[in-house]
Amino acid sequence: MPRRVCVGVVTSDKMAKTRVVEIPRLVQHPRYGKYVRRRTTCYVHDEDEQSACGDTVEIMESRPRSRMKRWELVRVVEKRREEDLVTAAEASPESETSVG
Repeated sequence: MPRRVCVGVVTSDKMAKTRVVEIPRLVQHPRYGKYVRRRTTCYVHDEDEQSACGDTVEIMESRPRSRMKRWELVRVVEKRREEDLVTAAEASPESETSVG
């Protein structure tokens, strides 16, 4: 049986050799027919720690490595862009200073 391969975005890299990857998907609502955004969270084994938060990665289903880890990293599809970090910093309310 072939292993599933998915593409998602790394949302956390705070654990050693483990990454949290979110896989977005669209699901049609059973009654109303509207498409709703859902996401699947996967814990991924990253042996060389080559991915970082914000990277787009390709993951593959694997044997259970721990209680939650069932996936392993295949490759980093795209590294995060510095422009994304700058726009995220500008959008956050913490960066704004209030004059009182």
